[in-house]
Order: sequence, then structure tokens, then C-alpha cells
Amino acid sequence: MAESSFSPQHSQLSNLLSVARGDTPADLVLRNARILNVFSGEIESGDIAICGGRIAGIGKYDGKAIEDLAGAYVAPGLIDAHVHIESSLCIPPHFASAVVPCGVTTVVTDPHEIANVAGIPGIRFMIDASRDLPLKVLFMAPSCVPATDMATSGAVA
Repeated sequence: MAESSFSPQHSQLSNLLSVARGDTPADLVLRNARILNVFSGEIESGDIAICGGRIAGIGKYDGKAIEDLAGAYVAPGLIDAHVHIESSLCIPPHFASAVVPCGVTTVVTDPHEIANVAGIPGIRFMIDASRDLPLKVLFMAPSCVPATDMATSGAVA
């Protein structure tokens, strides 16, 4: 028997599309949700079909498991597109514990302040401390190290 040329990603996408079309039951349906449409600014009512941990569709769906939200609001996770975690005076796990409950799921951080003070080891510390958090932390290359001629970083690159 010939081996299939389809990748696991192709199989996952096919399954996701099957659920989106309503051909296959979703893994989970969040029924009776009020959904914030961030494109139109409107609140829509409907079900949210979830397949493989991803949203397959919004509308009317059946699923293997159903959770009735009874009109609760659902909004997408927020992304902070530019933040300096070290300015919060927190290490990444503590920062995550402050922002995740407010709906922030992802941040893009510019670690230039810790780079000014601790150099590359400081940036490595921030990256390592950001692993396995409920918050996705994306790192920019530090924008200015040091920020001015008057800055004394104490770090050696």
C-alpha cells in the first residue's frame, strides 16, 4: 500500500474545514454565545465550533461536547503589539499573571531596557523566563542599546 503524501497539517486542515462546513461534529461547541466581531464592532449571537483547539466556525453547529454559555460574551484574545515587560518591574511570569486575566494573550516585547542594563544575558533571561507561560511572548531585537550617549549600560555585547 502506498504511503499517503498528505502531511499531518493537511489532515488537520481537512478536518477543520469539514467541521466548518458542518459535515463533521466539532470537538466542542460553545452554544448560545454573544460574540464580539472585532471587524464590524457588532455583537453576534451564535455557536462557536472548536476543532483541534482551533475555531472552525461561528453559526449553528453540533459537537461531541456542548457547553451552553447562556448568552455570555466571547471576545478574541488581545495582542499588545509593543511593550517593555521590564518597565512593569515584573519578570515575565508575574507580568503574565497581571495581563492574562484582562484578556491579553500575546505581547510583542522590546527588551531594550534590560539589554541596556544586562546585555545579551539579560535578554536571554527574559526569553527563558517567558517559556511555558499562558501568555505568548514574542521578542523584538532591542531598539536602542544604549538609548543615548549619556547612558551607561554596564553591559558588554
